[in-house]
Order: sequence, then C-alpha cells, then structure tokens
Amino acid sequence: MKLLSIQSHVAYGHVGNAAAVFPLQRLGIEVWPIHTVQFSNHTGYGQWTGRVFDGGMIRELVDGIAARGVLGECDGVLSGYIGSAEIGAAILDAVARVKAANPAARYCCDPVIGDVGRGIFVRVGVPEFFKTKAVPAADVVTPNQFELDHLTGGQSRTLAQAFAAIDALHALGPAVVMVTSLQTDDTPDDCVDLIASDKTDRFRVRTPKLPITVNGAGDAIAALFFAHYLRDGDIGNALSLAASSIFGVLAETVDAGSREILLVSAQDEFVKPSQVFAAERLGAEP
Repeated sequence: MKLLSIQSHVAYGHVGNAAAVFPLQRLGIEVWPIHTVQFSNHTGYGQWTGRVFDGGMIRELVDGIAARGVLGECDGVLSGYIGSAEIGAAILDAVARVKAANPAARYCCDPVIGDVGRGIFVRVGVPEFFKTKAVPAADVVTPNQFELDHLTGGQSRTLAQAFAAIDALHALGPAVVMVTSLQTDDTPDDCVDLIASDKTDRFRVRTPKLPITVNGAGDAIAALFFAHYLRDGDIGNALSLAASSIFGVLAETVDAGSREILLVSAQDEFVKPSQVFAAERLGAEP
C-alpha cells in the first residue's frame, strides 16, 4: 500500500506527519509525506520556530511526484492540520489528481479544528473550509468529539445525539466517520469511547481513560484507522486495531512519564497490540 500524507510536521516530538508516518511505515506501508508546516516542536510548548508553507509549494511537490509517473500507484491521501484554507485547497487539488490517476484511491480527512478545553486553535477560515470543502470531498473523516459538534452545529452529550451528528457528517459526503475522544452520558467516567460508522453499521471501542494529555495521538490513530480500513474495508476491525495500538503506546508513555508520545519505543504496538479491545456493534440506532 502507498499513501500520500499531507499535514504538519515537527522536528522534535510527534504530531502531524511526525506522528502518522512512522506507524504506517511500521505496518509496511509506503508513505509519501508532504508537510503543510515545519515547526521545531508542537505549539503547545508556548514557544516554537519554523513556518507555515503555502499552497504553491504543496502543488509543486505533487507535480514532482506526478512527474515520476507514480500517482496511479497511490492508494489513498491522508490530511490533517493544514495551517490555512489556501493550503487546504492545494490538498484537495492533490486528492483530485490522485483519484484521476487511480479511481480506487480514497481520501481521509482529519479535520483538525480544536479540542475540548482548548476550543478552536486553527486560523480563521480553516473550520469553514473543512465543513464546506474538505469534509464533502472526503471518503473518510476522523473528527474528535469537539470537531464533530463544531462541524454539525450540535452537541453529542448523549449517544443518540452523537449518532445524529455522525449522520449529519455522512450527509455532507463521507462514507465513513470515525470519532475519537468521545464521552457521552453513556460513557463511564473512567473510560473513553471511539465510534466508527459507515452509514449502515456502527461500532464502538471503549478503553480505559489514561492519566495523560499528549499531542499526536489523534494524528496517529487517524492514520492507523485509515490504513486498516483500506486493507479490508471492515470499520469494526479497523477501529479495534487502531484504538488498541494507540492505547498500548499511551500506556507505555504514561509509565515513562513522558510529555511526548513514545511512538518509537512502543512501536511493536502498531504491529501486535499487547491488549486488543474488541469493537462492539451498535447498529444503525442508539
């Protein structure tokens, strides 16, 4: 499998492509990374260096890949943090070029907008771009609960509300929706839920809530879910494997007391999770 991954990158730590590329490679997937930003470290540290790139550079890099005559070999495009709506437009151009070369290719959009407790942390225009342009163009979307609510204009405090919000995202275009960091009134206080939906069926994976707050876990799980889904088309299996792998990585990160997610030292979790959380079929109704 070959994937084009267009998202942010940091030199120190693991977010964006620095969180998505290595887990995919560990699964034996060839990844062509294009960075939308290049920062020294995650902005959560309060200080960083680097810059946001422009759409022209994204298009130049895709031109260079296309010149190799390999776009037809690309099985999917993954995007995450985009920096600006102008960069997002360049990503959608890349998606169109890949799909023209390989109609079977799929596009997974991780609509990075914000998070519970932090609110929106992207530039003006980016949330609107995701809702009106990127999400409708995507085959797979992987929002967290905050992003699910923001994109659909509702609140997913109950399982029924979460289902309605997921249906609203499907109505925008994506065939598959995977929601991370979901906590409804049905979720025990010491757990966290993930739900995957393909319009006709839904699955939930529930894992213990770990005492940790790190960046990059969402980027990694989106990449893993997309890859597993592309391999067999089974959203339940993809959700189980992705969630189990990230739980194992986070558990090791907690044990080490690390501020950065330990993707490298816990890399075996991507291939064979030490604990597998089965996907529970929820059906079409809550």
